[in-house]
Amino acid sequence: MMIERNLRQHLLSWKKSETRLPLVIRGARQVGKTTLINDFGTYYDQYLYFNLEKKDDLQLFTPVENLSKLVQRFFLSKGGQNNPDLRTLIFIDEVQEKAEVLEMLRYFKEEYAHLDIIVTGSLLEIGLSKVQKIPVGRVEFMELHPLNFKEYLKGRGRNDLVGVLQEVPIENELLPIFYNHFHEYAFIGGMPGLTSAYIAERDITRVRHLYSGIIESYKEDVEKYAENNTQKRVIRHIMDTSPYEIDNRVNLNHFGASNFRTREVKEAMGALSKARLLELIYPTIQTSPPIVPDFKKRPRLHYLDVGLVNYQLGLHQELLSINDLHNSSRGKLVQQLVNQEIKSQMYLPGQKRAFWVREDRGTSSEVDIVYQFKNLLIPIEVKSGASGMLRSLHEFIDRCPHHFAVRFYGGELKVDEIKTRLGKPYRLLNLPYFLSGEIEKYLEWFVNF
Repeated sequence: MMIERNLRQHLLSWKKSETRLPLVIRGARQVGKTTLINDFGTYYDQYLYFNLEKKDDLQLFTPVENLSKLVQRFFLSKGGQNNPDLRTLIFIDEVQEKAEVLEMLRYFKEEYAHLDIIVTGSLLEIGLSKVQKIPVGRVEFMELHPLNFKEYLKGRGRNDLVGVLQEVPIENELLPIFYNHFHEYAFIGGMPGLTSAYIAERDITRVRHLYSGIIESYKEDVEKYAENNTQKRVIRHIMDTSPYEIDNRVNLNHFGASNFRTREVKEAMGALSKARLLELIYPTIQTSPPIVPDFKKRPRLHYLDVGLVNYQLGLHQELLSINDLHNSSRGKLVQQLVNQEIKSQMYLPGQKRAFWVREDRGTSSEVDIVYQFKNLLIPIEVKSGASGMLRSLHEFIDRCPHHFAVRFYGGELKVDEIKTRLGKPYRLLNLPYFLSGEIEKYLEWFVNF
């Protein structure tokens, strides 16, 4: 089953652009990159697909130094025509197997402007690290993430619910319907193959088996590029223990109750980050744009997908009857999901996520997320309970030049008029946590409300 991905619209815009460049698509293994581009290829007169993990395709790229001969081999191998009148897409998959191809991309726009080129790979960042001359300014980048909630609803055939999510603000009477579907999404996660399998079979035992296979393949993939046996052990340890640390502030030294030192953990984390399996999100002390991360302070750990977290923590049974994700695993899952939904909207490189900290004279405050909206840095908390208990949010508002804040929780949509402990009035937008992927639209509505 093909699930419609939001990134397809950005690909169609790229196809129409007169200034398009060769496109590099980032993303972890199993998030649906190949399926997406195969579908996108149907919009072309000719579509040539090369998978460099296949020996026959890889041989075509040896050598790669002569671009005209390489292009000739493209068409001869697939039976196509190098004709400027035919709109042609060339897709090179698993490009990390021949990293030199990435250097050749710099010349395609100049010499073969009539050919559209897309490259990707499950360990693309590791391939990029091997390239001596990254073609900066000669290529474009996009990133594909796991399915978000709207894409999940499309896969379930609920375009009617997707349409309701487009309307701002949502009616509170409809919330129970969306909470039920979002909890199912939290239960399954956003890996497209597993989602399709669950929708088709409704067999959680089968889904667990597929999760096990994905996690083991991730470990084997990244370990292939480990520099030594110690790094392999550290990578495997981090993969096994990081789900227990999601959205915690972590210490790299002795991570996960190990004996591994900071340098060893940092290098292994770097490899896992390149594979897009996890991310370290660093705090900022800013209350106005731009977001400047402070790399001297302890980061938070964000995992690729909530479904993988559920499997490794053994939470699937617990989630079958959950009514509020704040009650599951000490609220960690809802923070993972909110971060995952917000990240799913970030398809361009350089878009930052951060949280806010204030550490002064033995006291500290933390705001879960700061989100840049136009010229404002909006504080966001992911918490249940009374709005008056949001002490760290009040600390941020007292220091920022505006009066807007957001709280994601398991309740109704409402706007509270509040004063901080120092007496500054501000407005708090309380949003159901399933709307976290719609944050941009709701901030537009809220700020102008």
